[in-house]
Amino acid sequence: MGRRYAWFIAPAVVVTVAVIIFPWMFTVFMSMHDWQVTGARTFIGFDNYVNAFRDARFLQAIGRTATYALFAVSMPVVLGTAAATVFHHEFPLRGLLRGIFIMPMMATPVAVALVWAMMFHPQLGVLNYLLKSVGMPPSLWVYAPGTVLPALAMVETWQWTPLVMLIVLGGLATLPVEPYESARIDGAAPWQTFVYITLPLVMPVIFVAVVLRTIDALKAFDLIFTITQGGPGTASETLNIFLYLKAFSFYQIGQASAVVVIFFALIVALSLGSLYLRERTRWA
Repeated sequence: MGRRYAWFIAPAVVVTVAVIIFPWMFTVFMSMHDWQVTGARTFIGFDNYVNAFRDARFLQAIGRTATYALFAVSMPVVLGTAAATVFHHEFPLRGLLRGIFIMPMMATPVAVALVWAMMFHPQLGVLNYLLKSVGMPPSLWVYAPGTVLPALAMVETWQWTPLVMLIVLGGLATLPVEPYESARIDGAAPWQTFVYITLPLVMPVIFVAVVLRTIDALKAFDLIFTITQGGPGTASETLNIFLYLKAFSFYQIGQASAVVVIFFALIVALSLGSLYLRERTRWA
């Protein structure tokens, strides 16, 4: 009986090994070699990992990735929760406005990046025109080291706030009505109802949105590379940009593979920490 069923799971096992397990094993194998583009390789053990943590550029890339993720997660979650609270109530043209609101997430990241790159232009961009029209000084946006990460996170916020809104909106639709009826009878103000009833009840759903946005922000590449290529200088060089340049610009395949393994370990640690926090937290 066991052998008979084994034939049914064999295709899934083959695909899993070919698509997931083998590439990761080969990446670990490459990370332990001084691998040249010509195919020549020399086994060096864990030297690539040691050299990575000695590389100031790598450590700075970790910091930039964390900073970018902080902006790209917090802003969509806050704005998406606020938008979900608004769209949860009945008002005229709600369906039409909600459809318009979710349109940014339907566009491809590269197309979004190209449009925003034109909007960020210091002389020709519409954003500086809007700032000047209200009497504010123009900004360099993605062309200055101090503003490039917040500006890129603003693009991420514009595109993915609708996703957070949809997630939270689904959670709001499942909330019980009894607590709200009791709050209305007790004379609670709308802000008190939101802070003490809505927010605690919907917090597990918001946590899911935070996890999804964190994963997406950490692996962001196409948007950043299309707009800045990691510039100006290395001001927007996140881990994904760093390992891309290591592999395909500097042709240091072994070191790039080591960065991939380290990045994967950081993601796994963050995921396990999130699961632990989810299990240990009492939401309401």
